[in-house]
Amino acid sequence: MKIGEVSGHASVPVETIRYYEKIGLLLKPDRDASDYRVYGNAHLNRLLFIKRCRNLDMTQDEIRELIRLSENPEADCHEVDALLARHLNHVRDRLSELANLETALQQLQQACSKTGTVEQCGIMGGLSSELGDLSGKDTDQRNHVPGTHKPGSH
Repeated sequence: MKIGEVSGHASVPVETIRYYEKIGLLLKPDRDASDYRVYGNAHLNRLLFIKRCRNLDMTQDEIRELIRLSENPEADCHEVDALLARHLNHVRDRLSELANLETALQQLQQACSKTGTVEQCGIMGGLSSELGDLSGKDTDQRNHVPGTHKPGSH
């Protein structure tokens, strides 16, 4: 298969496939006489595995570790279970952070009197007064929810 075919079968953009190859999650395919990449079922299966893991919001490092563990199919699965347990705890932490975020947004929304100007708006006042409080909590600004991913886990 050529890259476009693999992309279509897996519903993964061509650019993503190339990226996964670049970072080593997907093995580089052989090339034909015309220097086109030639993918096999093993590439497609690995790509679908990666896609399922990403759909579960697993990091590249977690996926890489699962791939490493899969290369020894006779080994005890306790490492796989431990990895999933850590990921589940991470998801639970994020859910808690999202619940706190929901509460904060609800409190801000309740500050709105729905009358008056933007300058008089309770939401805008609340956002301005909270800026100082938020500045030191989490410096990872790549996320909408502070602390949802540890640095380098994307």
